[in-house]
Amino acid sequence: MTSDDAHPPPTAGTTADGRERKGQRTRRRILEAARKQFAQSGFERATIRAIAADAGVDKASVIHYFGTKQELFREAADWHIPVTELTTDDPGQSVENYLRYMLTSWSNDPDTPMTALLRASMTSEEAAALLRERVTEQAVDPVAERLGDDPDARLRAALVGAMMMGIATHRYVLRLPDLAAADLTDVLRVSVPVLRELLVRPDDRPPA
Repeated sequence: MTSDDAHPPPTAGTTADGRERKGQRTRRRILEAARKQFAQSGFERATIRAIAADAGVDKASVIHYFGTKQELFREAADWHIPVTELTTDDPGQSVENYLRYMLTSWSNDPDTPMTALLRASMTSEEAAALLRERVTEQAVDPVAERLGDDPDARLRAALVGAMMMGIATHRYVLRLPDLAAADLTDVLRVSVPVLRELLVRPDDRPPA
């Protein structure tokens, strides 16, 4: 092992010994506080002052790192669904992968970027527009592409996204009792066959 192997070069935002730089830590704390505030209060009611207090910094630091509340919101609400990595040749397995990923992510972190974006979209047209943009780019476009030349490809993809979003929202945001209390295995067992039908291309269906 060479000396370079023993001490790899630092990555962006870290020191030579791998520790996170102070500025990067501060930025991360602000983003975490912003997701919490936006998720709990929505875009309009969340304030830079409250976000700064939650992050343990002053208001000037939030402005220094992010500029405006709008810019902070766009970054705090940034999320990625790895549709390509989760997609297989089996529509049933693909939709199970999508739903499991979404529900597990939401369960692990109640203040996910998606939660912040969803709650904020209820009262802010700017947030609603960003939600439409993200869902279309991250979910509808790649799923529709997998459906090929099916004339209903985009509608099918949109319905899959809407149904999965509905399940996640009712389970973790509205916390409807029966859905919130259900085991993840049971949620997948009952919902996946329904969602699968939307991902089966007409050419792949057995003859009637």
